Amino acid sequence: MLDWVLILGCSTGHGGATARRLAKDGYGIIGFHFDRGDVRREAEALRDEIAELNGGRVHFWNTNAAAIETMDKYVPKISAITEGKPVKLLLHSIAFGTTMNLLGEKHVTRKQMDMTIHVMGTSLLYWTQKLHDAKLLGKGSRVMGFTSEGNYVAMEGYGPVSVAKVAMEAILRQIGWELGRYGITANAIQAGVTPTRALTKISDRWEDWVERTKYRNPMGRTTTPEDVANTVSLLLRPEADFINCSTIYCDGGEHRSGRIY
Repeated sequence: MLDWVLILGCSTGHGGATARRLAKDGYGIIGFHFDRGDVRREAEALRDEIAELNGGRVHFWNTNAAAIETMDKYVPKISAITEGKPVKLLLHSIAFGTTMNLLGEKHVTRKQMDMTIHVMGTSLLYWTQKLHDAKLLGKGSRVMGFTSEGNYVAMEGYGPVSVAKVAMEAILRQIGWELGRYGITANAIQAGVTPTRALTKISDRWEDWVERTKYRNPMGRTTTPEDVANTVSLLLRPEADFINCSTIYCDGGEHRSGRIY
C-alpha cells in the first residue's frame, strides 16, 4: 500500500478531485473540510467513494483546518494513522477568504485581510512546521499549494486573495529551500480559470470569465479540477523528486496567451 496524503480543503473543487485521483492511485487520504448543508453531504459522499477506491483508507474531518488549535489537536491523530511515518503530501487547497477591493467607500477591513492571508496563505506554513516537528515530513514528502493568475494580475475584488496567494508562494519557495536538504520538496500549482464553487464566490460575472477564458486559452477550454489532480499525481512520482521551489502551470497555456478578451 502507498503512503498517506493530507489534503486541507478536500471536499470539492481541486481538493476533492485530487483526493479522488490519489485514492485511485492507491494513497490513503486524510482530509479536512469545513462545510455545512449540501456541501457537507457532498464531502461525506466523496469520503464513501474514496473508501471504495482504496479499501477504506480514508479519514475526513469537518473542522477549520486553518485554526492553530485544529493543528495541535489533529497532528497526533495523523501520526497515529500513519503509524509515525511521514505523509507523502501536504496539500493546501483551502479556498475561503474575503473578495473585496482594498480601497474605496466599501473596502476590506484589517480583520478580513488578516483572516484571508492566514486561511489562504500562512496556515500552510504552520501546518508544515507542526508536521515537520512531529517527523511527519521526510525524504520524498511533497508540500504543495494551489495558486492562480491573480498572484500577478490585478482584478476587481481580488486584492486580499491575491496577497494571500503571493504569501503562500513565497512560503512554498522558502519551505523547499529549507527542507530540500532532507529530500522534501515544495511547489505551487497555478491552475487556469476553473468553473468551481470557489469561482462563483469571487465574482457575480464568473460566467463571463468562463466564456472569455475559452476564447483566450490556446486549447479552447477552461481548466478542470481533474486536470489539476492529474498534475498533483504526476508530481508525486519519484521522477519528480528534483522539482522544487517552483510554480507549475496547469492551464493549457492560458497564462502565456496573447489573445485579447
